[in-house]
Formats: sequence, C-alpha cells, structure tokens
Amino acid sequence: MAVHSTDFLTALGAALVGAIVLMVVVHVFVRLLARRWGPATFLLRRVAVPFRLFVLAVTLRSVVAYARPEELSETWWEGVGLVCRLLTIGFGAWLLTTVLVFLEDLGLRRYRTDVADNRIARRVKTQGLIIRRLTVAAVVVVALGAALYSFPGVRSIGASLLASAGLIGIVAAVAAQSTLANLIAGLQVAFSDAIRLDDVVIVEEEWGWVEEITLSYVVVRLWDDRRLILPSTYFTKNPFQNWTRHNSELLGAVELDVDWRVDVAGMRAALDRILQRTDLWDGRAQVLQVTDAVKGLVRVRVLVTATDAATLFDLRCHVREELVSWLQVQDQDGLPRQRLELVEHEERRTRGPRDADYPGLFSGDAAGEARAARFRGGEQESAAADADEPQPGGP
Repeated sequence: MAVHSTDFLTALGAALVGAIVLMVVVHVFVRLLARRWGPATFLLRRVAVPFRLFVLAVTLRSVVAYARPEELSETWWEGVGLVCRLLTIGFGAWLLTTVLVFLEDLGLRRYRTDVADNRIARRVKTQGLIIRRLTVAAVVVVALGAALYSFPGVRSIGASLLASAGLIGIVAAVAAQSTLANLIAGLQVAFSDAIRLDDVVIVEEEWGWVEEITLSYVVVRLWDDRRLILPSTYFTKNPFQNWTRHNSELLGAVELDVDWRVDVAGMRAALDRILQRTDLWDGRAQVLQVTDAVKGLVRVRVLVTATDAATLFDLRCHVREELVSWLQVQDQDGLPRQRLELVEHEERRTRGPRDADYPGLFSGDAAGEARAARFRGGEQESAAADADEPQPGGP
C-alpha cells in the first residue's frame, strides 16, 4: 500500500519504538528470572545480539510489507522487502541455533570430566557434541532452503527439480559415497560408545588421547603433542586399542634381566618400599615374579597399577629406576654378567705315514689285494734303484 513518506516514517518510528520496548521488557524479565535460575544469565549473554537483530529485522519487514512510500517504485520496494525477508531468516536461524546450543550445553553441565571416574561424562559429552553439530547443520539447511524459496525464480523451477530428484539422488549418492560413509560412521562412533573424548587409544601404533570427534573425522592428540587425524570409518573398519573403555585404571609391567645370583626376596621387599613412598601407585596390585631363566640371565617382571595411562607410564619409569639403583647399591651380585669358560684341548696324536694295518689303496677282494701287492713291489724296486744310483759328489 502506497503511503506518503511522512506517514511511512511515522509508522517506521512507531514500529522501532515498539521493538525497543519489547527488547527492554524481555531483558528485564530475563534479569528477574536469573535471580531464581542462574543459567538465565548465560542465556541473556548469548542471545542478546541475535535477539535484538531478529526483532529489528521483523519490525522492518512488517513495515515494508504493509506500507510503501509513494515516491518509490513498486519494483524497487519488492527488492527491499526481499532483503528484509532474508535478514529475518538469517537472524532467526542465528537466534534459534543459539538457544538450542544453550539448552544442549545446559544438559552437559551436569556431567563433569575433571573427576577421576568420568567415563559416563565423556560419553555424554561426545554424543552431545555430535548432536550439536547435527542441530546446527539442520538449522542452516532449513534457513538456506527458506532463503532460496524467497526468490521467485526458485519457485518456478521447483517442479522440474522434484521430477529429477530421483536421478539427482542416485548421482549424489555415488559421488558422495565416501562422505556419506564417514557421516554414518561418525554417528556410529559417537553413539556406539566405542570411543569418547579424552579416551586413551593406540591407533597406527601411536599412543594418544581422543581430542575431537566430528561427523567425518577423529583427531587423536599423540603423546608428543602431534595430531593424528583419522576418518571416522577407520574406527568402524580397523581394530584399535581403547585403554579407557570402561575405566581409566590400568595394569603395567616392568621387566629386568638380572644375574642368577639375584636376591629375589630382597628385590620384592625393595619393591614394597618403593611403592609405599610414591603417590603414583593406586594401591590395587603389585606383583614381582621370575618369568624366565635362560641363557645365563633371569628375567624378573614387576606388575603395578595406576589410576590412568599417563600416571602408569610415570610409575613404570619410577619403579624401573629405583630397582636399578637398588641392584647397584644393595645387590651387586644380581647385576647381569656374561661368563666364559676356557677349555684346553689335548693335542691330537699324529698318525704315521702308513700304519701296518692300513688296508691300502686297493682292498676289498682278492684282485684288489693282488694289485696292492704289485703296487707295493713297484715302490720297493723304485726305492732300491734310487739307493744304487750314484750320488752327486761321490767317488
């Protein structure tokens, strides 16, 4: 409806005053609510900006829809109305997302992860973060759809898009097969409780903590502060170790190779003293056993327990250092040694040129013995001829 510019400005001013009054009333109401309900203060801080922008956008859109200055053309005014509609949709989606995220955070605040037994809290937090991402994605998709529907051109091609939706869906499914697989795997990982935030895992022969879980990938912070980024499908297709699946307490081993003369009873008593003097040990279990004794050494295995993986690593290092120091000071006979035995062999008896009972070159039957006799006779004749031959320098 075309109106005079003065009337339009009057209507616009009245609408803005009404919007400001509404903002003040809502602000006062939330302040009063915060006296009885503490989280209302956090809600006021989060939604203050998007709520005010949304109210202003709705006010402008309502004025533009029912009043138009007669000095402006209808075509130009339709463009202004489209802009106001898009602003309303955008600020409304922002406000709705902020409220939904606040409600999700409000539910997660009851579960603390800074306590010793935080398995349930980490599971709920992991699922809550996945739900938050799904919520934001859903609101954004709906807002984009509403914004696109505001353009007349999009409405006219809606029928043709619906007619080819089947073919487009097949093509999209084939093209985005990997993405959809990761998306489904991300949901499965989050809600199957296979891994949670801050879980200690071993993947690709690397030890670390689960730092972030998204719909498409998982970030593992390794022990040296590197980040290992794996697709969500990795945790549904490959085996991996989760050291905090049900609880964070772990059992670890320390192995030492010592001499056979080691004082096992004394080492066991030393282990008792070492564990009693450290806060790393949780007191659940301690075992010292000789697990192997081969090749000149005795293998001693120590089993100890700790509250979590990081503490267990420190405890194992501490126990190993203390036991090595104890061996060096208190039981030097137990230090590993290598022993060598020198054996003097008797000199072998040297065989003569030919034993009397040596069967000879030809033997085994009568013909062989005859050949041997002729062979020996030839040797004797050659020796006699050599003896009769005059020697050089003789008479």
